[in-house]
Amino acid sequence: MARSVNFVWNYINALSHRSIRERGTFLSAFDLHPYTKGAGKELGLHSQTLQEVAEEYVTRRIQFKKSKLNWRKSGGSHRSLGWIPVKKGSASWKNGQIFHNGNYYKVWDSYGLANYPFLCARFCEDTRGRWYFHVAVAVPKEAHTGSGSVGIDLGCADAIADSNGEKVPGRHYRELEQKLGLAQRARNKKRVRAIHAKIKHRRQDDLHRYTRKLVNENAAIFVGNVSSQAMVKTRLAKSALDASWGMIKTMLDYKCAHAGIVFEEVNEAYTTQTCSCCGSRQNSPKGRTGLGIREWTCGCGVTHDRDLNAARNILALGHQRLAGGISTLNPLPG
Repeated sequence: MARSVNFVWNYINALSHRSIRERGTFLSAFDLHPYTKGAGKELGLHSQTLQEVAEEYVTRRIQFKKSKLNWRKSGGSHRSLGWIPVKKGSASWKNGQIFHNGNYYKVWDSYGLANYPFLCARFCEDTRGRWYFHVAVAVPKEAHTGSGSVGIDLGCADAIADSNGEKVPGRHYRELEQKLGLAQRARNKKRVRAIHAKIKHRRQDDLHRYTRKLVNENAAIFVGNVSSQAMVKTRLAKSALDASWGMIKTMLDYKCAHAGIVFEEVNEAYTTQTCSCCGSRQNSPKGRTGLGIREWTCGCGVTHDRDLNAARNILALGHQRLAGGISTLNPLPG
């Protein structure tokens, strides 16, 4: 089925590109459906899968602003990972298995899928050749009970430091970097893929647990507007990507939206240098030379952890934004 999906994708890709080149017409998913109608029986695919492939193709063509996308390859060293989209109603749970397109598929049911109606879904293959069934299900929405608020500072040494004093380490790649290097020099591709998967799963597990805890306990979450895309152009690129700031913001964004709580990005300029108790910046670490200073003492006598102090300032800025106040900390005169 994955090979058939690749075949349909490539056919649509060529058809769409030809239409653009010869007639200057961008075919929509609705325009593409007649060209694949009836091919499901010959290719061994569900008819709705053909429609889903066309819709996905048009979505990605618009997203990347290209007249032709990359071909999907079914063989060779650079083959595309398997992907089979499933529309709502074309997959269900029967006899303790996934039923789709007239076939049953055994799965490790760790979530009790029999208790939920299926919405859209897809079968996906990872780099190790393992297949997964990703499915959206309908669940009753529970009332949110969190009442607190928290500020989050994103960093490299620790991926997350919040205003409550909790930190999440973000050096999963660094921890396994030596083992990964040994596997790469030995040209053990299977081992390399396994280590990369372990890094990915450890990172996602930590971030999902932490972000879920934040959303359950708080009614407002504020995070600094630091950009990983800007950091990849510096010498801190590896550490910034290892911390996965973009993934953290994405998780908080959709989880907060589902729970109906406030999630805001605030300008984090000068949050590290400003004392969260008195607002002074006289004795704080500044510039590149101050990056290695993790603790400092303000003139008011309070000793600060660099990241926790920034998180508290971000929380204060978030409250000011909700109240309609300023959104940045102004620099010192001169």
